[in-house]
Amino acid sequence: MENIIQVDSFKLAGIKVRTTNKSGKAQKDINDLWGRFFSEKIQEKIKFKLNDNIYSVYTDYETDHSGEYTAFIGCSVSSFEEQSDGLSDLQISEGNFRRYIAAGKLPEAVIKTWTKIWKQDDKLNRAYVADFEVYDLKSQDPDNPEVEIYLSVK
Repeated sequence: MENIIQVDSFKLAGIKVRTTNKSGKAQKDINDLWGRFFSEKIQEKIKFKLNDNIYSVYTDYETDHSGEYTAFIGCSVSSFEEQSDGLSDLQISEGNFRRYIAAGKLPEAVIKTWTKIWKQDDKLNRAYVADFEVYDLKSQDPDNPEVEIYLSVK
């Protein structure tokens, strides 16, 4: 399921890594980033959180999904001020986004949805500004987990 929606600007605080999808580098880098997010209890260190949702963002694209980009994991915040040392901030600009729902066993459902997106890439009118996944309460449902994926489009 997918549709295009308008998303308002929002702020995130978290951690990031520069990576690429070439040679399986992103899979390792992003897995390591998730591991660090949980092992270092990053979510607990983020101040001014608006909720407990976790965002996984792909931004600062060199070209498209085949070039380098920044992967970011964090939470939405009301302010960038007074964040803990070592945390990065990220502003998601308002814009149009194509929304997908990845439903089923995680992370396989998310990977399957991204694979589908990459196969249709030339038809999606992607903006390559910031794409993100939202891990909220629905993603923690043991019987039918869902993750929302948002692609920035022109």
